[in-house]
Amino acid sequence: MAIGSVSGWVDDPRYLPISEHGLIGDLRTAALVGTDGTIDWYCCPRFDAPSVFGAVLDADRGGSFQLAADVPARTRQFYFPDTNVLITRFYAADGVAEIQDFMPVVDESREASRHRLIRRVVCVRGTLPFAARVAPRFNYGADRHTVRVRGHEAVFESPSLSLALTSTAPLEGDGVDVVSHFKLLEGESVVFALDRISDEVRPRACPAAEAEAEFEATVRFWCRWLSQSRYRGRWREMVHRSALALKLLTYAPTGAIVAAPTTSLPEQVGGERNWDYRYVWVRDAAFCVYAMLRLGFTAEAEAFMGFLSERGILRGGGPTGPLQIMYGIDGRSDLPESELPHLEGHLGSAPVRVGNAATEQLQLDIYGALIDSVYLYDKWGQPISSDHWDEVGAVVGWLCDHWDQPDEGVWETRGGRKNYVYSRLMCWVALERAIRMANRRGLPADLPRWRQSRDAIYRQIMQRGWSAERGAFVQSLDDDVLDASVLMMPMAKFISPTDPKWLSTLDALTTDLVSDSLVYRYDPQASPDGLQGPEGTFSICSFWYVEALTRAGRVEEGRLAFEKMLTYANHLGLYAEEIGRTGEQRGNFPQAFTHLSLISAAFNLDRALG
Repeated sequence: MAIGSVSGWVDDPRYLPISEHGLIGDLRTAALVGTDGTIDWYCCPRFDAPSVFGAVLDADRGGSFQLAADVPARTRQFYFPDTNVLITRFYAADGVAEIQDFMPVVDESREASRHRLIRRVVCVRGTLPFAARVAPRFNYGADRHTVRVRGHEAVFESPSLSLALTSTAPLEGDGVDVVSHFKLLEGESVVFALDRISDEVRPRACPAAEAEAEFEATVRFWCRWLSQSRYRGRWREMVHRSALALKLLTYAPTGAIVAAPTTSLPEQVGGERNWDYRYVWVRDAAFCVYAMLRLGFTAEAEAFMGFLSERGILRGGGPTGPLQIMYGIDGRSDLPESELPHLEGHLGSAPVRVGNAATEQLQLDIYGALIDSVYLYDKWGQPISSDHWDEVGAVVGWLCDHWDQPDEGVWETRGGRKNYVYSRLMCWVALERAIRMANRRGLPADLPRWRQSRDAIYRQIMQRGWSAERGAFVQSLDDDVLDASVLMMPMAKFISPTDPKWLSTLDALTTDLVSDSLVYRYDPQASPDGLQGPEGTFSICSFWYVEALTRAGRVEEGRLAFEKMLTYANHLGLYAEEIGRTGEQRGNFPQAFTHLSLISAAFNLDRALG
């Protein structure tokens, strides 16, 4: 494996770039499908379950479902319009064929007994031979399994999970894998269906007629869901793709929203910045609620509020306060972090991590994100219940006593606690939005105490979060390091977007942290974060920058920066967490944070352009 010392590109043909993937899912789990037709990431039956196909993290030991033309062919990938049904087309000398990948969506309100992944191959012109290899590697490739093949059915069994593969083409065993070779004439098709099976759920074939019906039902589901969108602006295709991606990241049985469907995709190739994002970050999910409400999707906001109440999250408590920064998709609070040394990591980027030790961190900004989402839901969705208000009051009361302390901050640094300005800002948001709710609805509240704390935070940020030397609001109190998180200041309505102090801050950020519309979170050299190596630009910050320019009246600059950001999306309109020096996608993929900030930037830019 050769790592380019200048460009950052890595030459290893065993791995597709992160951006060369599409996502499919059933609101319970998801799979990455490469532009070569290979499924190289799939966890069954839930987002946070161990992987069955994990070749994106280890090409040799991770497992995959390969399906491709058996002759040289070009490929193109796109989504069936307004859906999460993914189509990969193969263009060869003698014909054109496509793979239609999707997971049927069952009743949204409960867990499904049958988890089905369908791959339908259709020859649309000429004739084309195909080859398939189904090579599951259970429990992140750590568990051995057996396989039984009989005609058109194969059963893979491991200690913790069993899967059945049925096909309308003959299957053959090859060690612990299953292979299939077939040739299609124009108009012919082959269907593969992969099911989780158990004593209650037995293998079931998926004949062509059933696959067609499932395809049509899945298309109808996604089109019907997207038709609720109220967005009619200039960037409808990108906004709607972002909304569809966010919907794919929801866990229907509880209303939870995961930050990303993957773990350990590296922020830096060969580096250690590899994290498990298959959990519910309070911050990410709360911002997601804001984006969904903006577009008119109130059911998702209602489901997340249900997740908070039914799982007792607002009534809970941990070592650092009433809220943890993240939870499992079932509401559990224990997410122990471990490493999987038997996996080499994407392009050799070890360690591969499962779980997330950041659950033990104190991140005070989450209270602002959460209370803001409750405020928006109360305003645009349904008025919150009296029980919810009691829970909000308890959280705000705790915050009045604990806002003035160092924490690990929004970027989850592992270099020790600091008095981050962003954390103070979002504590101010929590108090300010709670006061608004109490006043608007005449709800009982200790308003004098809440206002006293809110105003104390404001004064502290203005006095100690402002650096006269830099002419900018800075990363932490009494220092002079810049941080892109302060881009949220005008969006949170803490400061006027045309205030001289804010305009000066925007200029300083542009000079120090912006590179051709792309925005770095901070400079790790100036502000050590406890981790080795540099990182790419952070895409949520780039969209925040667009919004900050727009609100400051620099609308044409904002529009240009937005259009540039759109060029960094992958071929399907999806984004990872970061963008590297040469434009490559980095980090877990796709990333909820990025897509929700795209929606917000597009919405506000549209409004400013008139």
